[in-house]
Amino acid sequence: MEEQIHKSVCPLDCPDACALRITIRDGRMVHLAGAVEHPITQGFACVKMAKYPQRQEHPQRLHVPQKRIGAKGAGQFVAISWEEALETIAARLRENIARYGEQSVLPYCYAGTMGLIERDHPLAFFRALGASELDWTICSATGSAGWEANYGPDKLSVAPEDVAHAQLIILWGINVLRSNSHLAPWLKAARRQGAHILHIDPYHNETSRFADEHWPVVVGSDTALALALGGEILRLGGEDRVYLEQHANSLDDYRRACQAWPLERAAEFCGIEADKIGALAAKIAAHPATFIKVGYGLTRNESGGNAVRAITLLSALTGAWQHRGGGAALSTSGAFGLNTRRYSGLHLLKPDRRHVNHNQLGWALEGADPPISSLIVFNSNPAAVAPDSQSVLRGLQRQDLFTVVLDHFQTDTADYADILLPATTFLEHADLYSAYGHYYLQWAEPILPPRGECRPNSWVFQQLAKRLGLEDPILAMSSEQLAAELLDSQHPHLAGIRFEQLKEERSLRISLPSEFRPYARGSHFPDGKIRFSPAPQQLEFQEKSDAEFPLRLISPPGAFFVNTSMGNIESLLQAAGGEPTILVHPDDAQRCDVADGQQVTITSRHGTIRRKAIVTADVRPGVVIAVGQWWTKLAPDKRSLNHLTSQELTDLGGGSLFGNSVVRIAAAVDSTATDSTATDYSAAVVAATD
Repeated sequence: MEEQIHKSVCPLDCPDACALRITIRDGRMVHLAGAVEHPITQGFACVKMAKYPQRQEHPQRLHVPQKRIGAKGAGQFVAISWEEALETIAARLRENIARYGEQSVLPYCYAGTMGLIERDHPLAFFRALGASELDWTICSATGSAGWEANYGPDKLSVAPEDVAHAQLIILWGINVLRSNSHLAPWLKAARRQGAHILHIDPYHNETSRFADEHWPVVVGSDTALALALGGEILRLGGEDRVYLEQHANSLDDYRRACQAWPLERAAEFCGIEADKIGALAAKIAAHPATFIKVGYGLTRNESGGNAVRAITLLSALTGAWQHRGGGAALSTSGAFGLNTRRYSGLHLLKPDRRHVNHNQLGWALEGADPPISSLIVFNSNPAAVAPDSQSVLRGLQRQDLFTVVLDHFQTDTADYADILLPATTFLEHADLYSAYGHYYLQWAEPILPPRGECRPNSWVFQQLAKRLGLEDPILAMSSEQLAAELLDSQHPHLAGIRFEQLKEERSLRISLPSEFRPYARGSHFPDGKIRFSPAPQQLEFQEKSDAEFPLRLISPPGAFFVNTSMGNIESLLQAAGGEPTILVHPDDAQRCDVADGQQVTITSRHGTIRRKAIVTADVRPGVVIAVGQWWTKLAPDKRSLNHLTSQELTDLGGGSLFGNSVVRIAAAVDSTATDSTATDYSAAVVAATD
């Protein structure tokens, strides 16, 4: 049996962007491991990607183009040729554009792959066509807007290698061991040097157990907590006045905002004792190299952007950016300096284009004027992941809506397609990868031939461009040509890096100093000043808990899926408990007359779903947690978690309110309690992944 090991790169939406080693035996993928020699990956892969051979070789992978023959949503298709599929799509687009205009066409896509070419290059087709512009706001937009309000464009962070030199570490609103696991070795190295690790999160999870201390903060109170810390640091004289004088605008407004949150008020609001808040402020003031890792999860509410602002200003207040290991981390994505203008068609974007927010697809499908007549979905599964599922599904069921879906499997969204196209996996096409958790560029070659008649996203849209007479040269460029253009940049971070070198070496650190301190000399605003003014503010929830809806629902990522990616792999489904669950504190379970292991209904102002309850003290009172996003068709009630969410937006960046819904729970009328093997839920997850 012939066996070969190939280099590749993980395509999942994760900051780690791991270098991989793929074992192929007799033309099939049989094993995946992290690259030992890669400075970030360090030889280990997460439990999700370790199971990727089962996904690559899955018997239900799409192999051929298909067209719908049943009702929308029924998932009934018949195989057709690529020629028929492409001609049908081109003809329907021409017809709908003639009737409703170019802006009636909408792409819906996101991070189903993080490869820059297969993720972003298809957008050039839609921009050349004049389609409506999809605003990518479903995940990182609020955090990005908060960061950039403080520090200007192009997000930078403390390099993970430098975290080993931190004196104090705060992991705020992130389950690092599941969402950024390759940061853990650097956290351990810092702890060996004496660093104390604090985890701030409403959910006591694996990272809480890993940390030295855990604060179960009230959902959505992060801004107030950060302002209270800032106020106490100022009271103690712990600010770096020289740094602030040189690199920050006026602190007057910020001081007033902090004064509104004295320790006792913050303690009551945030659910953390006043003496603990005061002691942490003193520690931050006494440890210049304090590192704060901020998660995107805390941005999913009305005050999310303000929270990122308030938290990350602490690093500027004490001058932590000047010290190795000190500062904050949200994303490294702004560092790469790639020449991005043409590859995704930004040069073709018309200034009067209609914009559709990721989080408001339902409203767009139901009420846009002109109507959305053609929806083309790739790298996403909006029937499950978009907010307000009822509205989205009503839109997808429109008989006059022409829908095309490109995917590896017949997902929830694929069931509503008129034309369903089989896409290649990351092992079957070439791509270029940056990262948002480190500073390495990577190139991946195809390892396996496309399964059946699968084709890359880029190929599909190049073929459609030809049929529709779109002639911009960027639309016809190969993956290698696009990668070379992306790297053809005058940005100093790409100095000396060319595609030929990257193609040969596969992974290169961009041109940064070995000790990179991104904001040691101020911000990226033209004046170089970090913006303390206008000050961040703690905002009130639009949806308030009350007697009818007394519980706050949050939905952090789980150990086994990345949104709905990997969500049909049987071994991962079983590791996740075999069915979707909701975590409930014992006090809330008693009050709602819910038993551990019982089926319950969860009802918000937007809808109702059914899940299995796990009663656990890992959740703070007043909060229920749905870990991970399941395929709708695999849930017991065939309903998505997003039946409970709304299309309203956050304070900054137009982000989603996934962490905002208020709900009530009740025992399902036909349910009795069963044994739950995951009462100690976070320990069970660790055991399942060992």
